[in-house]
Amino acid sequence: MLTPSTCRRLNKLDQIPSVWEGDRRSLQIDLESGELVGDDAGDCVIWVDGSEGVVRAMEKVADDSGMEAVVRTLLRAMEYPHKPAQPGRPQKIIVKDRELLFFLRGVLQDLDITLDYVPELPIIDELFRGLEDAVGGRPPKVPPQYVGPLDEEAEALWEDAPWDYLSDHQIISIELNYGGIDTFYVSILGLLGLDYGILLYRSLDSLKSFRASILANASMEKLETIFLSQDCLFLTYEGDEEFDDEADDLGHYSWECVDANFGSLHPLEGLRPFLHEEEALPAWIALKALHGFLTDHEDELMDDWDQVVRQGYEISIPKSLQSSELGNGRDRIVSVTVSSMPSVAEELSASPSEFDMDIDLDETPAMSLLEQMSRLQDDIIPDGSILRVENIPWAMVEELRDRANCPQDPIASNGRGKFPVIIVQSTRSRVKEIVATIEAAGGLRGLAFKPCNSPFDDFDYELGLMQLENEEIHLVGEFDLDNPYHQKARKAWAENLKKTKGKCGLILAMGATGKRSGNPNLSDMKAFYEVNQLSLDQMGIEDLSLFPLL
Repeated sequence: MLTPSTCRRLNKLDQIPSVWEGDRRSLQIDLESGELVGDDAGDCVIWVDGSEGVVRAMEKVADDSGMEAVVRTLLRAMEYPHKPAQPGRPQKIIVKDRELLFFLRGVLQDLDITLDYVPELPIIDELFRGLEDAVGGRPPKVPPQYVGPLDEEAEALWEDAPWDYLSDHQIISIELNYGGIDTFYVSILGLLGLDYGILLYRSLDSLKSFRASILANASMEKLETIFLSQDCLFLTYEGDEEFDDEADDLGHYSWECVDANFGSLHPLEGLRPFLHEEEALPAWIALKALHGFLTDHEDELMDDWDQVVRQGYEISIPKSLQSSELGNGRDRIVSVTVSSMPSVAEELSASPSEFDMDIDLDETPAMSLLEQMSRLQDDIIPDGSILRVENIPWAMVEELRDRANCPQDPIASNGRGKFPVIIVQSTRSRVKEIVATIEAAGGLRGLAFKPCNSPFDDFDYELGLMQLENEEIHLVGEFDLDNPYHQKARKAWAENLKKTKGKCGLILAMGATGKRSGNPNLSDMKAFYEVNQLSLDQMGIEDLSLFPLL
């Protein structure tokens, strides 16, 4: 059964004169990679408006999750549907699983929705066929015969760890004159311990243009366009499923904990997370030659970039990698020359003015924005937390003062309106960690909201921010400005804030994974902070008009 408050909330939605289809299917293909997953296949829950022919909600769920997972996706289809659909309740729902039908009848009995059984769901059947055809038709990440050879070179370069002593501006050229590639220009990522990888630029102009554009355009609005303007093949490394990228540096891990990814960037093609055969072979040759060069000249590359270091290599292409046009099946030898490029390294490491850019980045508003954004941290509120803006009655405020950790001096109630709060629901252990972090910083100084717009998808939202007494600014979360429930809560928040003379609150609750997930009660609320709502000026931020978590 849904809670009475949830039923009241759902009944406020407009009832749409439409019939929705819902089902749960096993999906044998990973939606992101396009690969067959076999025994690791999960389930996919989908709700479709059959009258409009649109998918309102679709979600992957664990195959051992119960009927509740289907209901959770249905509620999202009602309240937060995929665009362009609008929030609403259907007049009728049809399913082809009788057990699901009986379960829904018990759960939705107070929502005035007709439920019925049908033997077939043609719209969902067609959607799943199309989905599996489209995803299953993606090419593999690399051609099958190159999987082993490319992984072998990726492992060798991971063991070489050139990012320990080379920066991304210390460019190495690899002259192939093979497979349509004259020369690759190699830039190595990882010296800062952020992203590890090898970029194989197909032209030096592309490399220089990309770096100059980054320096000239600090605005995040242009970063995606600049990123996609590169012309290169890439090898990047990421941690496996056990790796915690928030807590650890991938560079400290052995190859067994690392996955290699290959792909291509091109101004006209965009980002492509796979290589075609005509790209895979030159990439393999280049990486093999690069590994030999790093092995032979590590000491010279580490100590001295004033002199050119050059060496030639004869790379034998095994029969297994030869396509039919290579000839009679015998091993083919490709002559490769690898060189360091100290003059290019000096040019790329030069100050911005030496790129003929008549700007002082330290004085530009964009630089000021980046400095401000660097102050914004997102490491207090953990991923998976449930966030909600609410306005709670004063009686509840008094209860929280008695029951929860409430370090601030309470404010007096004027008996009018409600008290505006942000509720963060996480797990018990994470709530303890949040409280400990706030207390270690001297307490919570205040909260703020900042409307933002993502330049990538024109998505309007606002950031919830909190400032600690040590002046650190942390992200509480992001709130969808198009969500009608958030709009209503924020309107009431503004009205109540006038009555509380700028006072608001932060509630930290446990139970994010329990039966009261999204609807904590008083016993779940473990900390309550009564603070001021701050302006961005009071926080020391002049502007934050762009999204911070690129």
